[in-house]
Amino acid sequence: MGDPQVLPGYCLLLPDPVVPHLNAMPPAAQAAFLADMARLGEAVFARTGAVRVNYALFGNVEPALHAHVFPRLANEPPGQREAHPWSYDWSRARPFDAVVDGALLHALRADLAK
Repeated sequence: MGDPQVLPGYCLLLPDPVVPHLNAMPPAAQAAFLADMARLGEAVFARTGAVRVNYALFGNVEPALHAHVFPRLANEPPGQREAHPWSYDWSRARPFDAVVDGALLHALRADLAK
């Protein structure tokens, strides 16, 4: 799960082994990573009650492949609901907390293990 939790349920997906970007992987590994991203998004969608899930792959600041998976929630403030997640003030977002976020983390892990 992402730190901070700018939106409750925000997750990051990283490949194993780490590569600099998606195109550094062979086609089968690319397909597997993108399929894993979709599976994570489905689990986040189901477990958070999201109205949709946003996905982002950049790698410009951190040159290691990673995917951001953001649940978009009906109770987001007007104006934020339609904006990208970077429009939030990340410095004010609460940090990941194993106690607060633990139940969701375990539920997501169980969903992905199926």
